Amino acid sequence: MTSPKLSLTRRYLQTTRTLSEALPYMRQFTGHTFVIKYGGHAMGSDEVMLNFARDVVLLKQVGINPIVVHGGGPQIGEMLKRLNIPTSFVDGLRVTDKAAVEVVEMVLSGAINKEIVGAIGAAGGTAVGLSGKDGRLIEARQLTRTVRDPDSLRERVLDYGFVGEPVAINARLLQSLAGLDVIPVIAPVGFGAAGETFNVNADTVAGSVAAAMHASKLLLLTDVPGVLDQQGKLIPTLTAEQARAYIADGTVSGGMIPKVQTCIDSVLNGAGAAHILDGRVQHVLLLEIFTEQGIGTMLQAV
Repeated sequence: MTSPKLSLTRRYLQTTRTLSEALPYMRQFTGHTFVIKYGGHAMGSDEVMLNFARDVVLLKQVGINPIVVHGGGPQIGEMLKRLNIPTSFVDGLRVTDKAAVEVVEMVLSGAINKEIVGAIGAAGGTAVGLSGKDGRLIEARQLTRTVRDPDSLRERVLDYGFVGEPVAINARLLQSLAGLDVIPVIAPVGFGAAGETFNVNADTVAGSVAAAMHASKLLLLTDVPGVLDQQGKLIPTLTAEQARAYIADGTVSGGMIPKVQTCIDSVLNGAGAAHILDGRVQHVLLLEIFTEQGIGTMLQAV
């Protein structure tokens, strides 16, 4: 039977081995920017959020500049239901009218953003909450998509209301915050040319921020292990060309398509690498960043 003292010693030895393995990566990424998309199922419980906050604070402590972009689709849906505001989805995107966009801004820029800021503060860090409207951080335009009628072959424009896509990111603002030693926490709410408010997909915002900041890493926390092949096995690394081929042949399908496309766009426009990770795994950020094997799928330009 193993004595408690021996078990404790083994635990300490494992901890020191882990720290020793992580040290080269800490040195490698000191001074680098990482953009982390946190939201949806990855948010989970209060315990999950606290663990996430501790990991982000640790990244900051070892010299990395983390930027957090969060979503909040389930929370928005719950609030719209509570307020009896009808909502619908087209191709996975929430159609957002004037009443709905006010709720979106309230939930994202208010409750969720401040909860994450508070968790980072409780973990010993200093965070500042921002919406894309603060400091002209996320300039956006109305999202437009067209579909072709299979019978008439005519194209029609889909109207998503106040759903937007990023036009420009104020990288200078984020760079100034890095100099103040704070962690930005960004709600994906953008502003339009006429001052209107847009609901912007959080993955898209994270990818645009990563590209604008020339971040070393974009890390998308999801509810799957990463990109899977047709046998359901994890694909550890991909190039942009390979990722496009997997989309074309149906290996990447459904809700994974826009995530992979975000990664492709990000690495082709300034980010060093993009990672799709299972946010439900405890300390998934540290496992991906500070271990030799990593844990999810990494996508690079070439």
